[in-house]
This record gives sequence, C-alpha cells and structure tokens, in this order.
Amino acid sequence: MADSAADKEPYKFYSELNLRAVGSFCTGAPCTIMYALNEHQELILTVAPRPPQKPEDPPLNNLASVMFQTSNVTAMHDYLQSKGLTVGAIAPDTTRTTDSVGADITGNPSFFMMKDPDGHGIGFIQFDTPLKPQGQGAETSTRLIHAGFVVHDRAASDHFYKDILGFRPYWHGGMKEDKDDWVSLQVPDGTDWIEYMLNVPPDADHHTLGVMNHIALGVPDIHVAQNQLLASGMKLAEEPHIGRGGKWQLNLYDPDDTRIELMEFTPVQKPCCSEYTGPHPKP
Repeated sequence: MADSAADKEPYKFYSELNLRAVGSFCTGAPCTIMYALNEHQELILTVAPRPPQKPEDPPLNNLASVMFQTSNVTAMHDYLQSKGLTVGAIAPDTTRTTDSVGADITGNPSFFMMKDPDGHGIGFIQFDTPLKPQGQGAETSTRLIHAGFVVHDRAASDHFYKDILGFRPYWHGGMKEDKDDWVSLQVPDGTDWIEYMLNVPPDADHHTLGVMNHIALGVPDIHVAQNQLLASGMKLAEEPHIGRGGKWQLNLYDPDDTRIELMEFTPVQKPCCSEYTGPHPKP
C-alpha cells in the first residue's frame, strides 16, 4: 500500500484498527510495519511516497501481494516449476531476525514470490517457528479470513487456483441472481479463501481498484467491532450491513482508499445466488 499524502496518517488508521504491531523499519522514505494477527498470519503495511505516473499508466494496485502458508516451501517451489510456471527464487525473510518475544528467527521464514494469471503478486511462505504475537487482548480482529482481487480471465485463474493449487469452491454470487460478480475459493486444507472480483473494467480508477482489491478480517460480532473502532477514535464512513452472502460486514477504507472489510464468520441469513459448499472459518 502506498500513502498518497502525508496528512492522511496511514499509521493512525491502522492504530485505530486495534491490530498488534510487532515490528517496523524504514529504508529512507518507505517504512514497513508488521501487524501479527495470530501465530500464522501477518498484515504488512508499506508506507511510501506514490511514484510519479504518466496519464497512460494503469492505476496502482495497493494490494501488493497475498502470501499462502505451506509446510514445505521447497516442495511447493519444485511443484509449481514442474507445471511450467515462472516462480521467484526461495529466499529468507530478512526483515525480521527476532519474533515479538525476542526469539532468534534469522532465516525463518523462507518464501518465494510469483504472479498469478492476472498479474497479482502471490507468495508461498514456510514458518518453521510460529509467530508469537503479544497483544493487549482488545484487538478488533485476530484472523484474516479472505483476500479479494480483480480477475479478468476467470478460466485462467480457475486453472491456476483450482486445478494446480487445489483451491475448493466456497460460494459465488453477484448483485443480480443470475450473474457472478464474486467467486470464493477456499484454500486446500483450511477455511480461509480468496475472492475473485469479476466484471471490473480494465480501465478502473484508483478508487475502484481500492474497493475491489481488499482484505477481510473476521470478527465474531460486527456491532461489537464497530463499537471498538468508534472507541478508538476511528470515523466510520458506512454502517454494518448484511452482504449478499448472508454475513454481517462493515467496510472501512484506509487513507489510500484500500478497503478493509470486517466480516462475521458465519451467515445470519440465507445467501443469495448459491449455497455455501465448505465449512465456515472460526475465530
């Protein structure tokens, strides 16, 4: 994510989101802050001046990458190469040498990056030592349940995520009953999911891309979460509502227009368009 104006205070927004910051570092103007959600999930925020763009350049995608955990990063690397895919080299994470309680984790985790069929940055990471987030016990969320991004070629994405990686259908729906705008696929051995954001114009502007390329944090009770955010000083642009998937949700927007969606783990009413075909995540 990139900060487009110094007075928009990206740090303030994520502080009011009540997440657990476990480390930060700066290399000149860009600064990176790491928020540990639980033993296996981090949200990494990079704040940097927006690079100059020509009018013909496509708008920047603020969701820089999505990482998936694997038990064997080398085997995953070899497997994807065997499928004829271009993958980056395996590298250690050099941004952290100790975890949140000071344990030495030099060289851990190891990961590699690649591009999916629509050009999104994705990675695969192996944690030999689980994260050990230390929090105050009042976090708005301790679980990232899905990440959504624009998909223009659904067939190519299905081949990559379903046929090669083994992701499983979870739910699909749209603003109209007979047209899919969103397709949710769960990871092969868990309940978190990715969400295709379909029917987005190729020339979508910065705001639209910020809405579409998003992350969702799970909460047990959307109204409790809303009150926590208000108590921390956050000004909310929207009210909680029940989405087309039948779950309570609340949309937040960081200072660079990236949507951070709060969503309850289970539906409270029948979803539109299709039934759920997989188990729901839990807190």
